[in-house]
Amino acid sequence: MKQSNRRKFITHSTLAAGAALTLPRAARAIGENEKITVGIIGPGGMGSAHLGALCGNKAVNIAYVCDVDERRATKARATAEKEKGQAPKVVGDMRRIFDDKSVDAVWIATPDHWHAPATILACDAGKHVYVEKPASHNLREGRLMVEAARRNKRVVQVGTQTRSSAGIHEAMELLLDGAIGEVLVAKAWNSQRRGSIGKSKPGKPPTHLDFDTWLGPAPKVAFRPNMLHSIWRWWHDFGTGDMGNDGVHDIDLARWGLGVDTHPSKICAMGGKYYYDDDMQWPDTQNCLFEYAPDKGGRVKQLIFEMRIWSPYKQQGKENGNVFYGTNGMMVLGKKEGWKLYRERNQLVKEGGGGPDLGGHHRDFIDCIRNGKRPRADIEIGHLSSSLCHLGNIAIRTGEMLHFDPAKERMVDNAKADKLVRREYREHWGTPKGV
Repeated sequence: MKQSNRRKFITHSTLAAGAALTLPRAARAIGENEKITVGIIGPGGMGSAHLGALCGNKAVNIAYVCDVDERRATKARATAEKEKGQAPKVVGDMRRIFDDKSVDAVWIATPDHWHAPATILACDAGKHVYVEKPASHNLREGRLMVEAARRNKRVVQVGTQTRSSAGIHEAMELLLDGAIGEVLVAKAWNSQRRGSIGKSKPGKPPTHLDFDTWLGPAPKVAFRPNMLHSIWRWWHDFGTGDMGNDGVHDIDLARWGLGVDTHPSKICAMGGKYYYDDDMQWPDTQNCLFEYAPDKGGRVKQLIFEMRIWSPYKQQGKENGNVFYGTNGMMVLGKKEGWKLYRERNQLVKEGGGGPDLGGHHRDFIDCIRNGKRPRADIEIGHLSSSLCHLGNIAIRTGEMLHFDPAKERMVDNAKADKLVRREYREHWGTPKGV
């Protein structure tokens, strides 16, 4: 690879991940063979996958599990005790973990509306953070997360674990080195069959659930049986729909392969609930188009996202995937199935593997805690990719063509859309400053 293109690849893939963070004096220096003490916040759902992986990781000591659901917390404690030989402390208030100076890092696998508040609080408490995708619940929170990581010089890794796949790295290196010419259009899609969440009425939360803490700084609403667990992602106040839930993985790869490291300037979208008749508030069908302002070479680039969560039919052999269109060929990539590179007249010239690598993503995070470098899915990277989900969702909710200022991270001449760059909060200890 040419040296200039290698620098370009490194910049787009990790935003200069080799740059040291220069940890503050208060930070605990962690030796090469010293275990990292961690807490897991939200050990159910994807959090249980993190718990399982960390139980088998000899580099970490699990000191805490935190969950507002007593049953989930108890189950996580038993799992950790069985696998590690020592039971972690169980807490329902994450602040108890942040107050413990012996804790080096936290894994945050809460609902989306807690991602930013928990990350910011953790960084301000001196903890390194692994936070699940999407990085934030809304665009403004994402910027505050970046600022918290930088001012505290903390490592913050976002859970887009395909960033740690060796096969995907090979594909991205080829794209950014010009293997199909200049990539002008990248497409991502999410097509699968989700279940209906049904319809429900407000009721009382179960006794084993601290629902008020679960709500956190989000607006206070009544409990509904089809609100949690995991169903929260279909409600505006708590999730980001399937674009932010699953689509963000493919959107992240699309942005990476397109070679853009800023926000788009134009966004338009169409979609809604075409299939399900239930309480779901986010679309089940979505088509979003993002256009990036001309780069230094004068090129305009485009990113496309398609979503049908009632359609379990594979496109080009891939349920979730990407296509990159270059001036001299194309690449078809599946999040799990690998990739194929084609030149003119669909001539297959190269192919490779891929797939998410949770263990590798954990190792990258832990390595960066030790060496002070930025991780593969650094919070700035996660913010840019998650913001595409937020912008696409705003375009759907407003039904308008949006003009966006990438530098100011504000809508241009559209107060209605600009209001959705942020969210409403109730008075709560978790509400981030500056929202």
